[in-house]
Amino acid sequence: MRRRAALTFAFTLYLPAGAAVAAPAKPPAPLPNVVAPLTVVPPTDPPRIVTSFPAAGEVIAPGALVMRITFDQKMDAGAFSFTAAAQGQMPACLKTPRLLNDEKTFVLLCTTTPNRSYAIAFNALPKEGFRNIAGSTAVPAELAFATNHEDGPRDIESALKIAKLTAADVPIVTQP
Repeated sequence: MRRRAALTFAFTLYLPAGAAVAAPAKPPAPLPNVVAPLTVVPPTDPPRIVTSFPAAGEVIAPGALVMRITFDQKMDAGAFSFTAAAQGQMPACLKTPRLLNDEKTFVLLCTTTPNRSYAIAFNALPKEGFRNIAGSTAVPAELAFATNHEDGPRDIESALKIAKLTAADVPIVTQP
């Protein structure tokens, strides 16, 4: 058997007289692990409208209308789609509905005229429109109602009362 010779190296450091030896530099502190907020939601059944105002087939007094639709699940505030349905016309409404604090109910400010039939289609286009916080698109639905000739609400406060809402439920989006 052959033996290997071990090699040894020695280094000598020569410093001028009176020179201080600096302490070795500390390694930089590790960066903190930054994790972005993340919400994980399991797949869900498609959301469905469970109540509305006006109710399907209801006849209401014309004027200011705070339309209210409530889903069976928490919804995404920025996802919505509504248009006129085939059997009626669309009331004059604001462009954007507001999601209330219960996260299930949308309200939309509209105006109606006397003796008209209205019909609104929700999620008429596939894979677009109202969806829950898990991203499941709501089941398409239609809401048909009519107006009579009586005097109806002329201001938001009156329309909120008729829709059984409070002043905190004003249907105007003030922030994007």
